[in-house]
Amino acid sequence: MEALEQVVHYLDRAHDTGFKAKAFVRALDVVRSVPPDELQQRAEAGTLTDLDGIGDSTAAIITQALDGDDLPYLADLDAKTQVPITAEGERYRRALKGDLHLHSRWSDGGATIEAMARTAIALGHEYMVLTDHSPRLTVAHGLCADRLAEQVADVEVLNERLAPFRILTGIEVDILEDGTLDHGPEVLSKLDVVVASVHSKLRMGHDEMTARMVRAVASPDVDILGHCTGRLIGKREPSTFDPDYVFAACAQFHTAVEINCRPERLDPPRPLLQMAVEYGCYFTIDSDAHSTGQLEWQPHGCDRAAEVGVPVERVLNTWPVEELLRWVAGE
Repeated sequence: MEALEQVVHYLDRAHDTGFKAKAFVRALDVVRSVPPDELQQRAEAGTLTDLDGIGDSTAAIITQALDGDDLPYLADLDAKTQVPITAEGERYRRALKGDLHLHSRWSDGGATIEAMARTAIALGHEYMVLTDHSPRLTVAHGLCADRLAEQVADVEVLNERLAPFRILTGIEVDILEDGTLDHGPEVLSKLDVVVASVHSKLRMGHDEMTARMVRAVASPDVDILGHCTGRLIGKREPSTFDPDYVFAACAQFHTAVEINCRPERLDPPRPLLQMAVEYGCYFTIDSDAHSTGQLEWQPHGCDRAAEVGVPVERVLNTWPVEELLRWVAGE
């Protein structure tokens, strides 16, 4: 099971969503459901492929893992899927102490909170912020107030188990069409960190989108403006808004601008990121991960931060956790 999980991790890291990735996810589900003794017997008898969802490649890995053999496929996949980073970007990556935007199975992520946390620990992080979606994003199984409260309780238990690593409570709250938020202050004020993002009506008019975003970043409950243009490279054009107003509002109202590291987003584009630097904004470099492998995407944002000269000391997730929390609280 660990071997297959590692394969899925590497494929996620490579942003492979094709047949191969789906096949290994399916095989992992099968292995989790089959009693260990039966799995061992089938491996010895060569009948693993009789199980629906196990093919020749996955059977070979299962057999090698059970025999304690080397796993050449795993080593080769690891080497091929490493996320590249420039020397300049590496300076930012070494400074990062956490990740402030990521998802779990509670909304549209593919891994448990604990799996995401343990991967973050392995990457050298001291903390992470759990930011599953808010309820308006029904396609992502967003969290209503009751489910969010349940998640916060689960996080409290996990923090006892994973200490000194910290899982901070949070949410990626939708910015509604009028600039209000998909949860009220009575919910958001109880969370450690709030990321606010536009996910709907991305083609609304320039002036309307500007007013919508400014109202959101001016909210005392919002700490980070997520993927500000909403673009999907090669699939969806960026939203149009007045970046002068939006980034001036971010600087004025103490709201950080996210440097989103997803390969299909890389948001904001370089010219807008440069403008945010000139306005004196604070920043976060976030994976927006929906699986463990995607937590390794921060180098994409680190390189972009280096390219436009984002001051390292203005990147919130280079700070110790207590300093981050003081900033969020406005202290």
